Order: sequence, then C-alpha cells, then structure tokens
Amino acid sequence: MSGFADLDIAGTTLRLEYQWVGVPESRHPTVVFLHEGLGSVALWKDFPERLCQAAGMRGLVYSRPGYGGSTPRRRDERLPVDFMHRQAWEVLPALLKALGIERPWLFGHSDGASIALLHAARFPVAGVVVVAPHIMVEDISVASIAEAREAYIQGALRERLARYHDDVDSAFWGWNDIWLDPAFRAWDIHAELPAIHAPLLAIQGEADEYGTLDQVYGIAGLVPQTHLLVLPDCGHSPHRDQPGRLLDEATRFMIGTV
Repeated sequence: MSGFADLDIAGTTLRLEYQWVGVPESRHPTVVFLHEGLGSVALWKDFPERLCQAAGMRGLVYSRPGYGGSTPRRRDERLPVDFMHRQAWEVLPALLKALGIERPWLFGHSDGASIALLHAARFPVAGVVVVAPHIMVEDISVASIAEAREAYIQGALRERLARYHDDVDSAFWGWNDIWLDPAFRAWDIHAELPAIHAPLLAIQGEADEYGTLDQVYGIAGLVPQTHLLVLPDCGHSPHRDQPGRLLDEATRFMIGTV
C-alpha cells in the first residue's frame, strides 16, 4: 500500500511518498528503510519486501524530500552541511509520528545509514542495521562522487536515475553539490555515536567505492554492542551485489534481538 504524508517542518510543508511492505499484522516493531544519497522508494526495488517477509515484520519505505515522488528541492536551494542531522532529528520523527510508528527498527543504506545512526542516538529504536554507513567524509568518497558528477553530465546516469525520481535533477544535484562542497569535508558524527544503546549491525563491502572500512570500524569502536560484518567481493550496495547474504545476515540479527 502506497501513500503520501504531509509534514510541517519548521513552517515548510513537505509531502513524502511512502509504501508499506511485509507482514501487515506483525507483532514486531516496524522496520523503517532509509535510502542512499540517490535512492527512493522505487530504487529499493523488492529488497524491503523480501527482508520483511523473511523476518515476519512490517516495513515502511519512504523517499526523503527531493527524491522519488516526494517534494522536490527548490532550484535555488542547497542542502545545508547538517542535512543528515535534520533528516534524523526533524523529518524522520515527524514522519513516524504522522504514521503512528513507535520505537522502529531502522535499516539504512549509505546516507540513509548515517541518518539511522543519528536518529538512534537521540530517539528510542528497537535496533539498527546500517549498510555502507558514513560517519565522516573520506577522500575516496569525494573522488567517487566527483566521478558520478561526470557520469551524470556526460554519461547515462541521468537517464537511469530518471526512472526513479519525479525530478531527477533535484535528487542528483542536492546530493552531489553538498558532498562536493569544501565545507562538507568537516562533517563528522563520531561524537553522536556513543549515545546509541540499541542493538546495532554494521555492514560494509570490502570493495566499497564510497568509503573505507574505517567507517564501520569507527562505529564498532564507539558503540560496544555493534555486530560487525565485512563482505568480501562486495561494493557500496550489498543489497544489489550480495542480496542473499545481506538478507540472511540482517534477518538473523533482527529476529535474534526481537
């Protein structure tokens, strides 16, 4: 079932698209999926449904402002350096309240994983699964995002992404501009991580082109209950590179802690 939620955030009305997946009458906490920097409801494809069915849980998939079918970013609007903090501490709580979701599981990928960590540091959650999270900006991240810019301008990336976003330029440039902004190099969430007390599974591919393993090792060093999984022969998107392994590991972890 799909729908839209209208949220008032600091005097601005945002319309977010969302979709329910999984087991409607599950007795377990709802799993909320937080997409990557260029993601959306549609770009997750069937992974959330498969995970929730395997775990016997209900899931919520949504597109952040500027992505998918949600309110696009204004042409003159640049994301602030603390945009992930705002998504974690303002937009996501408002969405959960509007949809009547309390103490959810969070499943985040890339930027969505960072937002999941930030939310869990301030709000009650049942548990967190983060896939290819960012807790700091690395040279490898900036280099790969610069390459994506060239692929968008000169290659086929814009055409591919347009299948998943009503306003593809809103999605791409919002993400690309802030990550390549020199001011964003100082973005870092190490200080927030020790406040996370929920069960946490951190997963990253050894061949992640957007971050080194220092990202997940950094989480494990600050959040003692972290379960760490490093996937060989896997890049930045394990749900596309190794979906079977990711489903098995995430399902086992989530079922084991409910």
